[in-house]
Amino acid sequence: MATTTNRLKLFRDIAGHGLTDWIWGPVPCNHQGRSGALDYSLLGPGQRARTPSLPTSDALRFFENAFQGNSPSSTQMSKFLFWLLGVVCLLGTAGNSMALPISPGDRVKVTIPEGEEFSGIFEINLNGMLELPYAKWIYAVGLEPEQLQQRVYQTLVKQGFFQPSFLKVNLSVVQWAPIPVFVTGSTFQPGRVLINELSDVEQTQAPVPLSGQAPLNRMLTTALRRAGGITPTADVTAVQLKRGSRKQVLNLTGAFTGEPFVDIPLIAGDQVIVPDTGTVNPLIVRPSNITPAEININISNLTVPAAGNSVAGIGGEAQKFPYGSRFSHAVVSANCAGGTMITNARRRAILVRTERSTGKTTVFERGVEDVLRTSTDNTNNPFLMADDGVVCYDSRVTNFQAVLGIITQFLNPSLLIYDRFIP
Repeated sequence: MATTTNRLKLFRDIAGHGLTDWIWGPVPCNHQGRSGALDYSLLGPGQRARTPSLPTSDALRFFENAFQGNSPSSTQMSKFLFWLLGVVCLLGTAGNSMALPISPGDRVKVTIPEGEEFSGIFEINLNGMLELPYAKWIYAVGLEPEQLQQRVYQTLVKQGFFQPSFLKVNLSVVQWAPIPVFVTGSTFQPGRVLINELSDVEQTQAPVPLSGQAPLNRMLTTALRRAGGITPTADVTAVQLKRGSRKQVLNLTGAFTGEPFVDIPLIAGDQVIVPDTGTVNPLIVRPSNITPAEININISNLTVPAAGNSVAGIGGEAQKFPYGSRFSHAVVSANCAGGTMITNARRRAILVRTERSTGKTTVFERGVEDVLRTSTDNTNNPFLMADDGVVCYDSRVTNFQAVLGIITQFLNPSLLIYDRFIP
């Protein structure tokens, strides 16, 4: 009885130890890419397919029935066999690392001993095909280099160019091409973006035949950054990636917390959708690899005692602020604060924000001292956004002084004329 109890405890630990996640799509038992190759293409580098989950209660019920001498039901047996099949598939793929999928424009080097006619550097065409001399074109988009290598082997053998025991194929990527992807939803500049663009030197020089490159600029985070970054109201817990008819939901919270997260490698034509929550999340309004590093703010400080922007230390161009800066930062940077307390303490600062789509302006006004001393939340000290305008106005005391100055300028010539012509 003690032995049975110990075994049941062991199986309880096994059944409840992380085996509760379903793989996205069919169980990819064939890791050579002969079928279901795209099942892998949405997994990040170094990731493994996860074991299909058997609910813990079903697993325990199956093992308890088996060890207590009871016959498990057919439903329990079916679920257990499916779970066991997933374990076998997982073990069969555990030795293979996930690589970046192939896209149109990628250049691959094919090397075949005693097959020089089929060896060389080839570029995947716009239709996603690998064009080998004499052989039928091979569809390559979405496959990993190892899977494409296996497909080249199968094609050459099937078409009778080589005997299976004689043929050896080596394929490696020597240059990763720029790819277009589509970003929609809660980003500052949604639309079609081009990622992994080549430098001027890379565009003119021949590709260096080296393998093992790490094109980090073809990742999901790069696409979000090229789309201007996510907005303060974005839902980073449910970013969607669509590839053809397949869709995956990703949690990118780790980009702000420092915890590991899945950064998916993209291929040409992928679509990224960032949902919007409608509520500002202060935790994501800061520089990161999926938000802007800095923003441009337009500042005007034509105020006394500074008679012009240059005198106030403000250049003719927009000023740069780190993303996540607030209204109070711009007020200080614009030299709106400070100076003589009696004349300057009651100066006013205005934040002007213009909607790009409609041109509508929203104006937020507060006293400078209130901004600096009594700001408590996002409502009375909002975040700055790109192309915001910050304007400083004089206090009432300064305005009164200016009015007196105008009156004095008008009266002085009048008094001179009076003294000259009237005895």
